[in-house]
Amino acid sequence: SAGIGEALAEGLAAAGAKVVLAARRQDRLEALAARMVAAGGDAHAVACDVARADDVERLARETLQRFGRVDVLVNNAAIVEIVPAEKEPLESFESVLDVNLTGTFRCAQRFGREMLAQRSGSIVNIASILGVVGVGQIPQAGYAASKGGVVNLTRELAAQWARRGVRVNAIAPAWFPSEMTADMFDDEASQKWMHQRTPMGRPGRVEELVGPLLFLASDAASYVTGHVLLVDGGWTCV
Repeated sequence: SAGIGEALAEGLAAAGAKVVLAARRQDRLEALAARMVAAGGDAHAVACDVARADDVERLARETLQRFGRVDVLVNNAAIVEIVPAEKEPLESFESVLDVNLTGTFRCAQRFGREMLAQRSGSIVNIASILGVVGVGQIPQAGYAASKGGVVNLTRELAAQWARRGVRVNAIAPAWFPSEMTADMFDDEASQKWMHQRTPMGRPGRVEELVGPLLFLASDAASYVTGHVLLVDGGWTCV
């Protein structure tokens, strides 16, 4: 309903996809769906908390009722708790994993069953550079653990389902503007840090994630599965 998810949804619609939008905020979803329909797309909004199994089941049911099948699943929902590891409450750590990792599995499992039955489909998980490397200066152990889990969950699902027609890949972004990173982008010192640490000398623009998604979601990547595509301006190459 915002940030990276909004950009990815609009990118899919612009490419001709019929899109089901899912997030917790129904008003934001409906506003986004209305804009996409006004632009000539086909969009349907379903309020869903991926930490709730019954919400995910309702999302699947409404998707199938509306369109009859599902060809692409994008797992983008995530939360973060920024706190030193020694002070991070266990409850917060578990909550982050429940949304970011278990929520990804809930959706992949439920929609994966539909894809396996039709012997075709593409799942794209939104991971993070924090699933591949540590950062330290921005303490978020739960988030890093969850995204590391998403990275290897992607590989395992890909390995299990490759022979049955379902591809599973991930995109691992670096720093992009979103509600989750708003404090960083509003802070001059953080902006300077991002620019200095990134070989390209700048953070990403959300529209720069659309091309990687369309590649992994489409037949352009028909022989690609289990891959984690880093979209990071070179962050992880140095």
